[in-house]
Amino acid sequence: MRFLKIFILALTLCFGLQANAQTSKYKCMVQMNGYSGEKAYVVVSLINPSGAYDKTLYMMGKDTKWYNGFKEWFKFFNKTKKLNAKTGASIGGGDRTLVNLDLDDALLNKGYKLRFESSVEAQNYHVSDVEIPLTAEALKGKVDGKGYIQYIRFSRVVQP
Repeated sequence: MRFLKIFILALTLCFGLQANAQTSKYKCMVQMNGYSGEKAYVVVSLINPSGAYDKTLYMMGKDTKWYNGFKEWFKFFNKTKKLNAKTGASIGGGDRTLVNLDLDDALLNKGYKLRFESSVEAQNYHVSDVEIPLTAEALKGKVDGKGYIQYIRFSRVVQP
Protein backbone atom coordinates (compact mmCIF):
# COMPACT_ATOMS: atom_id res chain seq x y z
CA MET A 1 0.00 0.00 0.00
CA ARG A 2 2.83 2.38 0.87
CA PHE A 3 4.44 1.70 -2.53
CA LEU A 4 1.16 2.56 -4.26
CA LYS A 5 0.95 5.91 -2.43
CA ILE A 6 4.54 6.77 -3.38
CA PHE A 7 3.89 5.74 -6.97
CA ILE A 8 0.76 7.90 -7.20
CA LEU A 9 2.60 10.84 -5.63
CA ALA A 10 5.46 10.46 -8.13
CA LEU A 11 3.03 10.34 -11.07
CA THR A 12 1.20 13.41 -9.79
CA LEU A 13 4.46 15.34 -9.46
CA CYS A 14 5.63 14.22 -12.89
CA PHE A 15 2.47 15.27 -14.69
CA GLY A 16 2.18 18.45 -12.64
CA LEU A 17 5.67 19.55 -13.65
CA GLN A 18 5.00 18.61 -17.25
CA ALA A 19 1.87 20.75 -17.31
CA ASN A 20 3.87 23.74 -16.05
CA ALA A 21 6.48 23.38 -18.80
CA GLN A 22 4.37 24.79 -21.62
CA THR A 23 5.96 25.65 -24.93
CA SER A 24 4.64 27.64 -27.83
CA LYS A 25 5.54 27.08 -31.45
CA TYR A 26 6.71 30.01 -33.55
CA LYS A 27 7.36 30.21 -37.26
CA CYS A 28 10.50 32.22 -37.83
CA MET A 29 11.14 33.68 -41.27
CA VAL A 30 14.78 34.56 -41.94
CA GLN A 31 15.41 36.88 -44.91
CA MET A 32 19.07 37.18 -45.94
CA ASN A 33 20.77 40.22 -47.46
CA GLY A 34 21.86 39.93 -51.06
CA TYR A 35 25.51 39.22 -50.22
CA SER A 36 27.73 37.22 -52.58
CA GLY A 37 29.70 34.15 -51.62
CA GLU A 38 29.01 30.80 -50.01
CA LYS A 39 25.79 30.01 -48.17
CA ALA A 40 25.59 31.27 -44.60
CA TYR A 41 25.39 29.15 -41.51
CA VAL A 42 23.06 30.64 -38.89
CA VAL A 43 22.78 29.48 -35.29
CA VAL A 44 19.82 30.45 -33.08
CA SER A 45 20.53 30.41 -29.35
CA LEU A 46 18.67 31.12 -26.15
CA ILE A 47 20.69 33.61 -24.07
CA ASN A 48 19.99 33.76 -20.32
CA PRO A 49 19.55 37.01 -18.34
CA SER A 50 23.26 36.92 -17.40
CA GLY A 51 24.20 37.03 -21.10
CA ALA A 52 25.44 33.42 -21.28
CA TYR A 53 24.34 30.74 -23.72
CA ASP A 54 21.55 28.64 -22.25
CA LYS A 55 20.55 26.44 -25.18
CA THR A 56 20.94 26.06 -28.93
CA LEU A 57 17.52 26.14 -30.61
CA TYR A 58 18.38 25.79 -34.29
CA MET A 59 21.40 25.39 -36.57
CA MET A 60 21.08 26.27 -40.25
CA GLY A 61 23.92 24.25 -41.75
CA LYS A 62 24.56 20.57 -41.10
CA ASP A 63 28.31 20.19 -41.72
CA THR A 64 29.92 20.24 -38.25
CA LYS A 65 33.36 21.13 -39.62
CA TRP A 66 32.14 24.73 -40.02
CA TYR A 67 30.71 25.12 -36.51
CA ASN A 68 34.01 26.49 -35.16
CA GLY A 69 33.40 29.58 -37.33
CA PHE A 70 30.93 30.69 -34.65
CA LYS A 71 33.68 31.68 -32.22
CA GLU A 72 31.47 32.60 -29.25
CA TRP A 73 28.83 29.91 -29.71
CA PHE A 74 31.50 27.25 -30.35
CA LYS A 75 32.90 27.78 -26.82
CA PHE A 76 29.45 26.78 -25.50
CA PHE A 77 29.03 23.89 -27.97
CA ASN A 78 32.55 22.59 -27.36
CA LYS A 79 31.73 21.80 -23.71
CA THR A 80 29.46 18.90 -24.68
CA LYS A 81 30.12 18.36 -28.40
CA LYS A 82 26.39 17.59 -28.70
CA LEU A 83 23.94 19.59 -30.72
CA ASN A 84 20.51 18.96 -29.20
CA ALA A 85 18.76 21.32 -31.56
CA LYS A 86 16.91 21.19 -34.83
CA THR A 87 19.11 21.48 -37.89
CA GLY A 88 18.45 22.53 -41.45
CA ALA A 89 20.14 23.68 -44.63
CA SER A 90 22.44 26.68 -44.82
CA ILE A 91 20.99 29.73 -46.56
CA GLY A 92 22.30 31.78 -49.50
CA GLY A 93 22.46 35.50 -50.15
CA GLY A 94 19.04 36.97 -50.97
CA ASP A 95 17.28 33.76 -49.94
CA ARG A 96 14.74 33.28 -47.20
CA THR A 97 13.83 30.31 -45.09
CA LEU A 98 11.15 29.40 -42.59
CA VAL A 99 12.03 27.48 -39.42
CA ASN A 100 9.92 26.35 -36.49
CA LEU A 101 11.05 27.14 -32.95
CA ASP A 102 9.60 25.77 -29.72
CA LEU A 103 9.89 28.44 -27.02
CA ASP A 104 9.28 27.87 -23.31
CA ASP A 105 6.44 30.17 -22.22
CA ALA A 106 7.87 30.38 -18.68
CA LEU A 107 10.91 32.25 -20.06
CA LEU A 108 8.91 35.03 -21.72
CA ASN A 109 9.46 38.45 -20.14
CA LYS A 110 12.16 37.05 -17.80
CA GLY A 111 15.22 38.72 -19.36
CA TYR A 112 16.09 35.99 -21.90
CA LYS A 113 17.01 36.77 -25.51
CA LEU A 114 17.15 34.98 -28.83
CA ARG A 115 20.47 35.45 -30.62
CA PHE A 116 20.98 34.79 -34.33
CA GLU A 117 24.65 34.45 -35.27
CA SER A 118 25.71 34.23 -38.90
CA SER A 119 28.90 33.17 -40.61
CA VAL A 120 29.99 32.76 -44.23
CA GLU A 121 33.10 30.85 -45.29
CA ALA A 122 36.10 33.16 -45.91
CA GLN A 123 34.00 36.18 -44.89
CA ASN A 124 32.78 37.74 -41.64
CA TYR A 125 31.24 36.27 -38.49
CA HIS A 126 28.42 38.26 -36.88
CA VAL A 127 28.05 37.24 -33.24
CA SER A 128 24.83 39.27 -32.80
CA ASP A 129 23.44 39.55 -36.30
CA VAL A 130 20.01 39.73 -34.68
CA GLU A 131 19.25 39.76 -30.96
CA ILE A 132 15.64 39.77 -29.81
CA PRO A 133 14.36 40.08 -26.24
CA LEU A 134 12.25 37.02 -25.46
CA THR A 135 9.03 38.95 -24.85
CA ALA A 136 5.55 38.47 -26.23
CA GLU A 137 5.73 41.95 -27.78
CA ALA A 138 9.11 41.46 -29.49
CA LEU A 139 7.98 38.14 -31.00
CA LYS A 140 5.13 39.91 -32.82
CA GLY A 141 7.22 42.10 -35.07
CA LYS A 142 10.05 42.29 -37.55
CA VAL A 143 13.64 42.78 -36.41
CA ASP A 144 16.39 44.00 -38.74
CA GLY A 145 19.74 42.25 -38.87
CA LYS A 146 23.21 43.80 -38.71
CA GLY A 147 25.13 41.31 -40.85
CA TYR A 148 24.08 38.73 -43.43
CA ILE A 149 20.52 38.63 -42.09
CA GLN A 150 18.32 41.36 -43.54
CA TYR A 151 15.48 40.73 -41.08
CA ILE A 152 13.68 38.16 -38.93
CA ARG A 153 9.91 37.92 -38.57
CA PHE A 154 8.03 35.70 -36.11
CA SER A 155 4.47 34.43 -36.07
CA ARG A 156 3.02 32.33 -33.30
CA VAL A 157 1.48 29.04 -34.38
CA VAL A 158 -1.94 28.71 -32.76
CA GLN A 159 -2.47 25.19 -31.45
CA PRO A 160 -6.01 23.78 -31.77
